[in-house]
Amino acid sequence: MSPQTSGRPGRKPVLSTARGSKLGPFGLSEWALLSGVALIWGSSFLLIEIGLESLEPPTITWVRVTLGFLVLTAFPVARRRVDRSDYGRIGLVGITWVGIPFLMFPIAQQHIDSSLAGMLNAMVPIFSTSIAIVLMRSLPRLRQAAGITLGFIGAVSIGLPAARESAAGAWGVFLIVIATLFYGLSLNLAVPLQQRYGAPAVMMRAIGLGAIVTAPFGLAGLAGSEWNTGPLLAVIVLGVINTGAAFVIMTAFVGRVGPTRGGVAVYCIPIVAMVLGVAFRSEIILTLQWVGTGVVLLGAWLASRREY
Repeated sequence: MSPQTSGRPGRKPVLSTARGSKLGPFGLSEWALLSGVALIWGSSFLLIEIGLESLEPPTITWVRVTLGFLVLTAFPVARRRVDRSDYGRIGLVGITWVGIPFLMFPIAQQHIDSSLAGMLNAMVPIFSTSIAIVLMRSLPRLRQAAGITLGFIGAVSIGLPAARESAAGAWGVFLIVIATLFYGLSLNLAVPLQQRYGAPAVMMRAIGLGAIVTAPFGLAGLAGSEWNTGPLLAVIVLGVINTGAAFVIMTAFVGRVGPTRGGVAVYCIPIVAMVLGVAFRSEIILTLQWVGTGVVLLGAWLASRREY
């Protein structure tokens, strides 16, 4: 390999990550970002389920990401110039954080409850940490590892019983597990990008690519969709708030605390999803699943401790 092809000064490989800019315990800003992500994304599963009442799954995805992109373009900070050498990384974030998983979730929620979909999101920190270990070649501290392990145990406790009820439910669970794997990769890829350019600039481009990638599927689903008021409003909120705003918040969060601890925001999402599922869809939550949420919260607290 010639010197010209072995790498250029200043260029970073696409598959790499970085530590957060704040290594100490979470402060008020970090907890505020975490809470915002949990509340907004915890409601996404309910909004998707409402949208599925009259809209095809890929159409929900396409409308969602297109609206999110349009919201971000309204902010000058999102149009900040990025280096051409980072186009590949941003493109990969657009595929793994938006294009693929956003298509999978509505398809999966045709077979499982919104609360279960939210519960399974607790797998994201497990994948995020595992990928970070590979990319950074360093293990998390013992307390963080214990927290992540507890989070995994809690996630299994709240998700497995419902997933075993039927083959269709198992298929839905499988799709969401794969989607969370992509989320875990995306959290790692987003850290150095956010630290260089800020969350709005990164996510505007990533979501814009997601809109392009999902457009053929979304357009194909138009024929089978009916634009009823309730589902349409749900998807509008899903696009403007749960995509446009929430992705910026989450990217800012992982940029501050790193990919390992950044994933703990996802631990709180099941709780929001469960409460909303029970309150608005009369979904049944088993006692074991409620206990599992307590284990998840304990894991989130442990994983958010000091990183050094």
